Amino acid sequence: MSAADAALALRSSVRGAVTIDAPLAAFTSFRLGGAAAILVEAHDESDLVATASVAATSRLPILSLGRGSNMLVSDRGYPGIVVRLGRGFEWIADSGDGLEAGGATPLPRLANRAAGRGLSGLEFAVAIPASLGGAVRMNAGAHGSSVAEVLDWVRLYRLGEPAPAVLPAAELEMRYRSTNLGDNDVVCAARLVLTPAPPGETREITLRMQRYRDHRAATQPGEARNAGSMFKNPAGSPAGVSAGRLIEEAGMKGHRAGRAEVSDKHANFFLARPGATAQDVHRLLVEVQAAVLERTGVLLTPEVRLIGTFEQPGLLRAGGGPEAP
Repeated sequence: MSAADAALALRSSVRGAVTIDAPLAAFTSFRLGGAAAILVEAHDESDLVATASVAATSRLPILSLGRGSNMLVSDRGYPGIVVRLGRGFEWIADSGDGLEAGGATPLPRLANRAAGRGLSGLEFAVAIPASLGGAVRMNAGAHGSSVAEVLDWVRLYRLGEPAPAVLPAAELEMRYRSTNLGDNDVVCAARLVLTPAPPGETREITLRMQRYRDHRAATQPGEARNAGSMFKNPAGSPAGVSAGRLIEEAGMKGHRAGRAEVSDKHANFFLARPGATAQDVHRLLVEVQAAVLERTGVLLTPEVRLIGTFEQPGLLRAGGGPEAP
């Protein structure tokens, strides 16, 4: 089945919008990358099931997309079906001493809702530009806290399964900036367990959130397009030995590849200047990774998701050798 035929099948079976040759740049914080063969904005869970069915019949690859704040899409785009959660997945409901929310709900909105109810535990998320689904997938965190500490359960749809299922957080194998969720796993909803602040101390939640906002503004670049941290901090590294520090020690702060550059403000942030391409950013990833390995012997692992194919050379992986293009 061709992409055009698959799009026709999708338009007859889903309620959400279906677009052919859909540019993906606008859905990523880098504002870079090519088009998807087909983009589906799922209205509800039945749209997810129907889209997966068409993907299986057409044998087109399928990929779930959140807010795009931690991904780099190739200039060549994605040769399959990209599924994006629509407004039907953007909601919040009170749930005892916690919150339930749809997978498309922005994380800062959840943090503010929790604060408004006098619930503590989600302050760290107030300046993380991710959806709840994306935050669960990568176990997003900041200031020494992460989603793993507050996640109760997720309503997960594995593309190709008959229906979504509710899984306890323990089954996601949540680790530093990672889980066992793959590209075909869609977080439809989740529940977060929080802690009621003692009487008279709710103001501390608000003050803590403002400190985190101020910290982000003071330490992270806001003047150009970026995807947040590009590399994970090395596993088991001593306190203070972050990816950003290793990049700076390797002399790569301010380094450029085409119109992409390592931020002078925070070395683990890469900036896409006007005229930059996704390939520029990928080349910068490769060059920075190689420089840090040569200087320190540490092989940095990308935190950003790479979508599509990029020109060689590729990033190095644990065990030696470049990744396949």
